[in-house]
Amino acid sequence: MKRWLAFLPLIALALLAVLFIGYSLKRNPQVQPSAMVGKPMPALSLPDLTTGRPVAMAEAARGPVLVNFFASWCAPCEIEHPELMRLQAGGVPIVGVAYKDAPENSAAFIGRLGDPFRVKLIDRDGRAGLEFGVTGVPETYLIGSDGTILAKHSGPLTRADSEALLAKAR
Repeated sequence: MKRWLAFLPLIALALLAVLFIGYSLKRNPQVQPSAMVGKPMPALSLPDLTTGRPVAMAEAARGPVLVNFFASWCAPCEIEHPELMRLQAGGVPIVGVAYKDAPENSAAFIGRLGDPFRVKLIDRDGRAGLEFGVTGVPETYLIGSDGTILAKHSGPLTRADSEALLAKAR
């Protein structure tokens, strides 16, 4: 009669496995959390990539503007870079935030691929990314003229993605 108690941990583990597998099968991987959309941009200051002086996000990202979180170690960031250059050439203001990256690596990345950013900031420890709700780089946020986050795009921007994002500013 007490032998079944030996199997109790195994039974509990099996029930947990069924629960987690059930959740995974019902979860839509295309859904990206956008908790900050519709809320004011976080009030924070970050060091400028070139000078190291603190820059208030409210000053750097006067909208409508795109805020792009990128990193030199991020392959998808390199993939989206030509689209950022195209947007910049078309007059779209972009604030670049180097996420969890060494300033010298970020500067080399921009130097090698071109500079699409009106302002370049460093988020060395990832705190700003946390406040924005960054889930991974690259991520791009559309900031409205009142400082509200209007939209978020996760992953490398394509032309269609950037056009859809900018359409939300109108």
